Amino acid sequence: MKRIYEHFAYGDGPIERCYWNQFLAKDELSFPSVTDDISCDFAIVGAGFTGITAAIRLAEHGADVVVVDAQTPGWGASGRNGGLVSVGGSNLSDKQIETKFGTEDAQSYFLAERAAVDLVERLIVEHQIDVDRHSNGYTFAAHNQKSIASVKAYGEQYYRRYGLKSQFLDKQDMISAGMASEEFHGAVNLPVGFALNPAKLMSGLLRAAQTKGVRIYANSVVEDISEHNGFELRTKLGQIRAKKLLIATNGYSSDDVPSKLAGRYMPVQSNILVTRPLSQEEIAAQGWSSRQMVVDARNLLHYFRLLPDNRLLFGLRGSVRASANSLAQTEQVARADFDRFFPSWANVETEYFWSGLICMSRNLVPFAGPLRGMDNAFAAMAYHGNGVSMAPYCGALVADIALGQQKMPHPYCMQKQMRKFELGSLRRHLLPPAFAWYKMLDRQ
Repeated sequence: MKRIYEHFAYGDGPIERCYWNQFLAKDELSFPSVTDDISCDFAIVGAGFTGITAAIRLAEHGADVVVVDAQTPGWGASGRNGGLVSVGGSNLSDKQIETKFGTEDAQSYFLAERAAVDLVERLIVEHQIDVDRHSNGYTFAAHNQKSIASVKAYGEQYYRRYGLKSQFLDKQDMISAGMASEEFHGAVNLPVGFALNPAKLMSGLLRAAQTKGVRIYANSVVEDISEHNGFELRTKLGQIRAKKLLIATNGYSSDDVPSKLAGRYMPVQSNILVTRPLSQEEIAAQGWSSRQMVVDARNLLHYFRLLPDNRLLFGLRGSVRASANSLAQTEQVARADFDRFFPSWANVETEYFWSGLICMSRNLVPFAGPLRGMDNAFAAMAYHGNGVSMAPYCGALVADIALGQQKMPHPYCMQKQMRKFELGSLRRHLLPPAFAWYKMLDRQ
């Protein structure tokens, strides 16, 4: 498989210390490897939120579905993310979306983002999944005086999108709300969204899929996909024959399986640390007791929240290499940022730190639709760091297309074929200068 990061990114090294590992139902659910010839109506490559949600939807309509994963289900971004359910999914502002795609399609896109949050909520309720839910919407925080204006503008933008009012908090309001940090100068509370344990959501969806007859296979790398009266997916020990195909590998995609994706996606690393449980005295000393999920206004953003067991989860962007040494260096950066945000917790031990790959498209919006040049083949990917909401939604969209019953908002901008990135297989070299530029902007 042709992948653009170092081998380390695709092994267990980045998630050896992942807090969510303990919540994946590894003992309760078992998944065989592909060791024989298998036939099905629909083959899905990738057993994360995208693939499993699509599988559930297809199975509910009588399709015989097989899901195959190179690792174990939930091993990728679905089992290692920050657990933030919110609107979002593009890397464009509202104005840019409207200018690039037109007012009508922009509004359809905004409705899709909103519907994605609703879908996650319905899946949780329908399948009775305990996800440790908390946070009323989320909080968008200004990291300096200059960014207060952009935070307020986002709140106004939110109202134009959905008719929902945000609440602006000045610095004193934040302190009163249990969000005391010298790092922040104001914020807006946005009413749509919530926080959850992504591994518990993943486990619940896997149970639901198996209950509906979906066959899920693990540790089976798809080495080749060919078209012969449908599709043949070849693994080391067997193959899968299917009438239709969905690629749901997101940031863990490859440039040759299938080749139609070559150069059209950009994996970007995201990193998370989690502390030991904080005592009530430590929480009081810092003044940060809120359970709100918080995202700051930086281009290379930070996101964080106090978990139900009083651990603090703290995530950040910025690393461009994948190695044990790079992971250790990024942990040092994360820890320095954490200590600056929460100085009263500078001596609190960090028990967990891990990294994973999110995915961007050159179009800067998610993709969910047919793969051009491959009949009855689809892909769903590129959620720009908001995969907890958009991955299930895009999986459901593709399932609906395959079933011929498109009902949910599906803007044209998400159906357009993904453009190729400049530099092709060397496109990762675009990240260092881009990150350097973003860091400069974030310091202003």
